[in-house]
Amino acid sequence: METRAAIGPIGVWSREFRNDDPSAAGVLRDAAAELEALGYGAVWIGGSPGTAAARPLLDATTRLVVATGILSVWEHDAAEVAAETAALDEHYQHRFVLGLGVSHGHIVTGYEKPYAKMVDYLDALDTTGMAAERRVLAALGPKMLRLAAERSAGAHPYMAPLAHTVTARATLGAGPLLAPEVNVVLEREPEVARAAARAHVKPYLELMPNYTNNMRRYGFTDDDIRDGGSDRLIDSLYLWGDEERIRERVAEFHAAGADHLAIQVVRAAPDDSPPMSEYRRLAAALI
Repeated sequence: METRAAIGPIGVWSREFRNDDPSAAGVLRDAAAELEALGYGAVWIGGSPGTAAARPLLDATTRLVVATGILSVWEHDAAEVAAETAALDEHYQHRFVLGLGVSHGHIVTGYEKPYAKMVDYLDALDTTGMAAERRVLAALGPKMLRLAAERSAGAHPYMAPLAHTVTARATLGAGPLLAPEVNVVLEREPEVARAAARAHVKPYLELMPNYTNNMRRYGFTDDDIRDGGSDRLIDSLYLWGDEERIRERVAEFHAAGADHLAIQVVRAAPDDSPPMSEYRRLAAALI
């Protein structure tokens, strides 16, 4: 099944679906089934999952695409990942998409030359016979975007402004999938929405220079990045407001060249369960 057609225009991105507590399994299966019924095209499992995290969600659904968002190439052997992906493809009619990324220096021991690491990993996957169509790359900079276009189904950027979608589409060209993650805060009050966004963005601004370097590419300064992020930065990285405003912002990403948006709901008081109330509201507005 061609990835772009299978994945649809709107999906969800959620760390909550990585929960491997056996007591949560039923809740997650029920949540995946409801997301499929609501019309979402994909669930991107956040938090550097392995391929095994996809199986319960695939078991609970018949159409939904399940993707890793993003499997770290430093943590998983390429041959094992290829074998696991092939098994999922055979059992679930190619409803699994392997999202790959190079992670972050503060997480990985011996982190260096991430681009070369990704190239080597793709080379290893190719030796197993894995088709490029079965994978996407977490790509922000121009080199990784070009690699995504050449050696995968496309790109899954994370924590990037609308302007990045414009650049990414131009770099990828017309054919490859462009499926950015977008942060959504369903809150009308600016101060409440921005406070939730700042709590969420804090580790990205403090510990993950690949994201802050990308922000600088699009005109944000050290003043924008420090102290939890300026209003300008927060409003660029987070879609907040009521359903109508969110719908307008989502339409801007599609108009800029995104094929699919992976919506991450950001809550003022997050918990371990998928934010189903917000997903229902967003489905009514967007799907």
